[in-house]
Amino acid sequence: MAYHSLIVALNDDWRLMNRVEAPACQLLSRPWFLPCRYMPGYEKRFLSDSGVELSENTVAGVLLRNAMPRRLSVVRAFFVPIALWEVLGGVTDPLWAAGQLGKSEALDEPGALIGRYCLGCHNDRLTTGGLSLEGVDAGDPSAHPDVWERVVRKLQTGAMPPQPRPRPDRDTYEQLVSYLETALDQVAASRPNPGRTETFRRLNRTEYQNVIRDLLALDIDATELLPRDDAAFGFDNVNTGVLSPTLMERYLATARTVSELAVASEVPSVGSRVVILPPDRTQREHVDGLPFGTRGGTLVEHTFPFDGEYEIQVRLQRNRNENVEGLTEPHDMEISLDGDRLELFTMEPDRESFVIQANAAYYTDEGIDNHLNARLSVTAGPHTVGATFIKKNSALLESTRQPYQAQFNNDRHPRQQPAVRSVSIVGPFSPTGVGETPSRRRIFSCRPATESVDDAEECATAIVGTLARRAYRRPVSVDDLEQLLSFYREGHAVGGFEVGIETALRALLASPEFLFRIERDPDDVEAGTAYLVSDLELATRLSFFLWSSLPDDELLDVASAKQLRDPQVLKAQVKRMLADPRAETLTSNFASQWLHLRNLDAVQPDSRLFPDFDDNLRLGFRRETQLLFRSIVDEDRSVTDLLTADYTFLNERVAKHYGLSGVYGDHFRRISLPEGSPRAGLLGHGSILTVTSYATRTSPVLRGKWILENLLGTPPPPPPPNVPPLEESRSTTQVVSMRDRMVAHRQNPACAVCHRVMDPAGLSMENFDAIGRWRDAEGGVAIDASGSLPGGSDFDGVVGLQQALLDRPDVFVRTVTEKLLIYALGRGLEHTDASAVREILRVSASDDYRLSALVVGVVESTPFQMRRSQS
Repeated sequence: MAYHSLIVALNDDWRLMNRVEAPACQLLSRPWFLPCRYMPGYEKRFLSDSGVELSENTVAGVLLRNAMPRRLSVVRAFFVPIALWEVLGGVTDPLWAAGQLGKSEALDEPGALIGRYCLGCHNDRLTTGGLSLEGVDAGDPSAHPDVWERVVRKLQTGAMPPQPRPRPDRDTYEQLVSYLETALDQVAASRPNPGRTETFRRLNRTEYQNVIRDLLALDIDATELLPRDDAAFGFDNVNTGVLSPTLMERYLATARTVSELAVASEVPSVGSRVVILPPDRTQREHVDGLPFGTRGGTLVEHTFPFDGEYEIQVRLQRNRNENVEGLTEPHDMEISLDGDRLELFTMEPDRESFVIQANAAYYTDEGIDNHLNARLSVTAGPHTVGATFIKKNSALLESTRQPYQAQFNNDRHPRQQPAVRSVSIVGPFSPTGVGETPSRRRIFSCRPATESVDDAEECATAIVGTLARRAYRRPVSVDDLEQLLSFYREGHAVGGFEVGIETALRALLASPEFLFRIERDPDDVEAGTAYLVSDLELATRLSFFLWSSLPDDELLDVASAKQLRDPQVLKAQVKRMLADPRAETLTSNFASQWLHLRNLDAVQPDSRLFPDFDDNLRLGFRRETQLLFRSIVDEDRSVTDLLTADYTFLNERVAKHYGLSGVYGDHFRRISLPEGSPRAGLLGHGSILTVTSYATRTSPVLRGKWILENLLGTPPPPPPPNVPPLEESRSTTQVVSMRDRMVAHRQNPACAVCHRVMDPAGLSMENFDAIGRWRDAEGGVAIDASGSLPGGSDFDGVVGLQQALLDRPDVFVRTVTEKLLIYALGRGLEHTDASAVREILRVSASDDYRLSALVVGVVESTPFQMRRSQS
C-alpha cells in the first residue's frame, strides 16, 4: 500500500503526554505500527524537513490508514493525517521508513551521521539504554573513549540503529565504525591503559586443587574441603583478595588435612569416605575403567593415607520406601582394586521377602546388601576401587526398558535390575606403615645424613626451599625461608624430622604468599602509572590462565632468567603449555563456564514428559561438548569450527538419543557428521539445548539469550520487575505453538523491547525439544524455525543460524576473545580493553582465528602484560 497516515499528537501538557504515550506504545508489536517516542532528535528534524512543524513535546507514530485502531480515539490530541509519500518527498517504498538501507552518504562529518541516526534516542532527555550522545564530539573520540567504545560495540554487531529505524547504507556504516575504531586505537597506543588489576587474587577452589596436585603430587577433592566460589562475569576465578574469617578457617583446616595426607608422619585415626551415585543414573551399561563383561556400578579414585587394612562397603539403590528394586533373580557383584578382583558376591533374593506388584518388583529385606563388604590390605597412595555387576546374557531383560527411563519408583518406571547406591571406604585398621607415596617422593628430595639436628635442618632447608619456590611462584628470600624453618623446628622438637616437615608444609599452605597471587608495585613507579609486570608475575599469570595452576620449573627458570618477555620465547612457552595435559583445564574450567556446561548438574527435566533423561545422558551431553572444545585446543583449529564442526564425539547412549546408529559402547569416539547435519557445532549439542530449556518445555528466550550472550557478546539487559510469565497453552482442542505464545507475550511493551531481539534467534532452534531431540512438529503443529539476528538477515532453522553467524565470523571470534580475556585477567572487561580485543582479532584473522593465535594475542596484550600502580 503506497498511502499511509501519519498521526502526530501535539501536546505541551506533560501529564497528558504520559496518557498519550501509554496507549500508543501498547501497539508496538503490531506489524502496521512503527514505534512512537518523544522526538527532540531525529524524528523532529525529519518531519520538519518535510514541512511539518512540531513542538518539542511531540509524539508520533505511523500506521496504515485502513488499520487505524479505534482505541487511539481516546487520545486527547490533534491528529494530522497526511500522505506518507508527501512527507518523504515522494519516496513511496515503505521499506525506507522501516529501516532499510538509505542512499550512500560520505563520511565527511561523523557528527552529522550521529546526529541524524542516533541523537533521536540517545540524547540528554531520553538517554535510551543509559547513553546520551548529546554534547559528545564525534570528531574527537579521544575526549570520551568510554562513550564511543559503547557506540562501537553496538555498531559492530549491527544492533544500532534498531529496526525499523532508518540507518545509513552499508559502506557509510562500516566507514563510521572504522573511523571510530581507528581513532580509539590511536589513543590506546599512545596512552597504554591496562585497566584495573587487583593486587591480591585468592586461589579459587579449582586452582587450589590443581596447585596441590602439581606441588605435592597429591590428588584431592577440593569440593569436600572448600566452599563453592561465587562467579562474576561468567567465571569463578574473578575474585579479589577478600577473605572472610569463616573462609580463612576453611583454608587453615584444609592446610592441615593436606599436609597430613601428603606427609603422613603420624598414624591417622580411622576415617571414612562415602561416594553416593545420583539416583537417576541408569546402570545397565558398561562403565569405562571397570572390567569388560560388567554393567553399572562405579569407579572411585581414592588416596589411602597409610599402609593397612580398609573396608569397602556397597549399598544398593532403593525406592522411596527403602526397598531394593530389581532384585528378581540372583545377581553377582564384583569389588575390585586397581582393576584386580578382590571379592565376588552373589545376591540371591529370599522369596519370602520378595514382593511383586502390577508394575514393580522389589525386595523388602533391609539387610540384603549387608554382606557386600570387603576387607583388604592396601598400600598408601592413590588407588581405584570398583564396584560393579556381572552382566547377564538376557536379551529380553536388556530390552525391557527402551527407551531409557530415568526416574525409578513404584508408580513409574521401576528398575529391572539392581543398582549401586553408594560405596564407602573406611580405615585404616591395623596400620603397618606409611609407604612411599607419590607425594612423599615429591616432598622428601633428601634425607638427613645422620640423626644430628644440624644434618636434619640442612635437609629440611633444601626441602622447604624447593617447596616454597614452587608454592610462592618466585625465588625464596632468606626471611621467607627462616619463617618456614621456625615451624619446622617446632615440629621437629615434638615428633622428629617428618613431623617438622609436615608442620612447615602446613604453615606454607596457610601462607598469604601461597593462597594469594600478589603483584607488588615497583618502588620507583608513581601511583596511577601503567608499567610492565615482572617476568615472574607474567609467568604466574600465564600458568593460571592456561593451567589454572602454578608455573612449572621450566617456566619459572625462564622467568627467573628474565627471558620470558622475548616474543619468541613467550610464544614457545605458550605452545608448550597448550600441548601439556594440564591445559585440559581450558576445557573443564574455561569452556565449561563459558558455555554453561556446569549448569547441567542443576537441570532436571520433568520425568513425566521426558522419562528417558537420566544422569548418564547428562554426563554424555557434557562430555560431548568438552571433547569438541578439547579437539579445537589439541588440533589448534579455528575457533569458528565450534559453530560448524562436521564431527562430534558420541557414545552409544548419546548417539541413540540423537537418532544416530552404528555407535556401540560407553566410550566416546569421534564421529563424522553428514553435510548439513543439524548436529554440527555447538548449536546441535544436547548440553546447550538442555541447559537453555525449562523442565517442561523449550525456551526460545533462554536460547536466544544464550546466543546473544555467549556467541554474539551482546547480552540483553535484565528483565524489568514483575514481568508476567509466558502463558502456557490451555486449550484442550487446539495446540498453540511456541512462536504464537511468544508473539502474545511480546504484546506487553515492557517485554517487547528485549524479546524482539532474543526471540528470533531462540525460535530458530525450536526443532530441538527440551532435551535436545529432533522434532518436526509440536503437538501436531509443524514447527516454524525461521529466525534472525540483530542487524542481520532472516534465516531458517539451526543450519541457517550457523550460516548467519559465519557471515560475520569476527563477531563470534570477538566474543571468544573477550571471554578468554576475562578468564585470563580475572576481572570484567572495561572500555580500555576494547582496543586490545580489536588488535587480537586483526592479528589472529591472518591465522584463520586458530585458538593458539587468540591465546598468544591475549598473552601479548596490554591488559595481560601490564598493570596500573596503586600505591
